[in-house]
Amino acid sequence: MDDTAPSTVIGAAGPHATWQRTLLAPALRKPLRRETFRRSTGEPLAPLYLPVALDERFLRDTGFPGQYPYTRGVQPTMYRGRLWTMRQYAGFGTAAASNERYRYLLARGQTGLSVAFDLPTQMGYDPDDPMAGGEVGKVGVSIASVEDMALLLDQIPLAKVSVSMTINSTASTLLAYVMAVADRQGCPHAALSGTVQNDILKEYMARGTWIYPPRPSMRIVTDMFRFCAEHLPKWNTISISGYHVREAGCDAAQEIAFTLGDGIAYVDAALKAGLQIDDFAGRLAFFFNGHNNFLEEVAKFRAARRMWARIMRERFGAQKDESCKLRFHTQTGGSTLTAQQPDNNIVRVTIQALAAVLGGTQSLHTNSRDEALGLPTEAAAQVALRTQQVIAFESGVADVVDPLAGSYVVEAWTDELEAKAWQYLKRVDELGGMVAAIEKGYPQREIQDSAWRAQQAVESGEQVIVGVNQFQQQNEPPVPVLRVDPAVERDQVERVRAVRAKRDGEAHRVAIQALRDAAMGGANLMPPILQAVRCLATTGEISHALRGVFGKHEEVLVV
Repeated sequence: MDDTAPSTVIGAAGPHATWQRTLLAPALRKPLRRETFRRSTGEPLAPLYLPVALDERFLRDTGFPGQYPYTRGVQPTMYRGRLWTMRQYAGFGTAAASNERYRYLLARGQTGLSVAFDLPTQMGYDPDDPMAGGEVGKVGVSIASVEDMALLLDQIPLAKVSVSMTINSTASTLLAYVMAVADRQGCPHAALSGTVQNDILKEYMARGTWIYPPRPSMRIVTDMFRFCAEHLPKWNTISISGYHVREAGCDAAQEIAFTLGDGIAYVDAALKAGLQIDDFAGRLAFFFNGHNNFLEEVAKFRAARRMWARIMRERFGAQKDESCKLRFHTQTGGSTLTAQQPDNNIVRVTIQALAAVLGGTQSLHTNSRDEALGLPTEAAAQVALRTQQVIAFESGVADVVDPLAGSYVVEAWTDELEAKAWQYLKRVDELGGMVAAIEKGYPQREIQDSAWRAQQAVESGEQVIVGVNQFQQQNEPPVPVLRVDPAVERDQVERVRAVRAKRDGEAHRVAIQALRDAAMGGANLMPPILQAVRCLATTGEISHALRGVFGKHEEVLVV
């Protein structure tokens, strides 16, 4: 028999049989999505396809899904058992308007919330702060107090719907808001499920919504790790993000390296704070970009999963399998969308989303066709969601685990991306770790150089962008764009002032002072933040209290 021919036979002995007995059989105790999976010709689909010869290299580097090093996926059955979470990112204007959009998407089959916040909320300013002028509700929803969060989550049962929040510098405050709203709903904190991005290091590299310097920011992150390990066991305390460094212009190998480098830094900080690796590592989550090079993206996801497994086991000594599994959310590439011929973006997003699924993502956001022009309209958001649903229910790619395994190109590129990413991580270690590397400007410089090379390729025509530098169209028809009413800012200013007017002034003062005291000492910051939130402290007031202790970050100039 040809050794390169795929095997679908269920073996009686050997590594395949061991995998079936120890991992697949326990997973099959839970029902699959369907009783049978068949091709159009009627033949049943095998759950997994393998080369006939299971050589040492295959077993070491590729192996079986749900088995270390997880190259083929973190679950034995992957999407045959359960589809990825379709988590469309949304938020704009007021909490009430965003709540309406969330319920619209949930009613159309979305399976989790993903909240976008405006810049003042992300950077710790209230709507009436002079620094917030002109930005309230513009790129996300304005959340200035627990009252706003209660409105945002109105009629959304927190015990049943997971909530992902793209928030970093003020992540602890926003999580405290969710906990306080859960109290009002009668939902135990232990039942809350969701994610806060909470990845402050990538803000210094690529995005810029920082508040405090890196080292006190790392303390805030690890305080949340410890608090959630004790009180919110189902909550993912960080979504370590390669998405934004890719948006800033890095390549696929750099996206892997700088994302995992951040992950290493967070694990190091948590261990130094006294946490045990297997007590928190299983709740670490990752967030990657879905870019245009289809095969390279599939290889990227597989390489990242394999690398993280080895980092956790070999570098940090993790014993639990759950600690070694890289679970990740994917968002299709915002920077790849074009204002010209925006319908082309539907095609781009489909390719990117399919790569994420074939790469084994746990949840997915598909961008809307009009996002290069403004916030998504409802119609565009529905098409984006339908894109995921067509892939899930019509394409057949979710019926087989890791269907591109064994492709000469995919396996070679997985190895090559891994090797390049290890080179970057070695340099980061030589510089003293990711925090020190960021302070010295190393990843920022690498990202800028990569972005420059990519832009040069577009301007020279070496990289074709359909509708932009080739196949242009004159007199394109106008596209409807969602506009945020300027009245949103006035309404939010009135709301936050009304909250301040109705609260117990003394209780608020005591809570803010307790937060300052905790920041100056070594106490965990989550309990005083939660107490301040319950006393109706605002996002800006909590952030200003911490600014007074930790100071403000000054950007490193990279030349």
